Amino acid sequence: MAGQIPDLHAEARTGTGKGAARQARRDGFVPGVVYGGEADPQAIQIPFNVLLKKLKAGRFLSTLWNLKVEGEEDVRVICRGVQRDVVKDLPTHIDLLRLRRTSKINIFIHVDFINEEEAPGIKKGGVLTIVRPEVELNVTAGDIPEKITVDLAGLEVGDTVTISNVTLPSGAKATIDRDFVIANISAPSGLRSSENEEGDGEAEAVAEEATAEE
Repeated sequence: MAGQIPDLHAEARTGTGKGAARQARRDGFVPGVVYGGEADPQAIQIPFNVLLKKLKAGRFLSTLWNLKVEGEEDVRVICRGVQRDVVKDLPTHIDLLRLRRTSKINIFIHVDFINEEEAPGIKKGGVLTIVRPEVELNVTAGDIPEKITVDLAGLEVGDTVTISNVTLPSGAKATIDRDFVIANISAPSGLRSSENEEGDGEAEAVAEEATAEE
């Protein structure tokens, strides 16, 4: 099941070149260009405040967007660059790449954890520590999964879930080659404290014995 692709609203921009771009900025827009695919490059502009909010939300460059321009058919795009003011670090220009449904892209996918109630380690008071709530996958633009699922059933305290333990959607693969950790079940804080106290006591006993021998 493909995930919900967020909309990115833009306006067609008349004129090209530095003069037209400056005018767009004076009018409260960030100028940009949409290129790639089988169509000619298109000059666009996005409201400055809208773009800044999306940039601050994170993952902008790794999100597949449904570009909506009035009078044009919607097109799937991914950002290939945001130019910023060298002093204020604010966006001044944006480049968007058109994608076919068969294009391969890297995108972050939400991780869903199920069957916590069937994990013995959690029943014993263990704590589920989520290391990666999202995982970056290389997927087909037309078949983006809504999520990937981690089944916690049967996991004990100390068990770790890595990417190799997860069944990925057909055609998808992680962008990181190594077998990285997604989550683990750690011991209850009370148990960890008691173990630390026992360890401290053993260390003190060893130190006392060493002193007596001297």
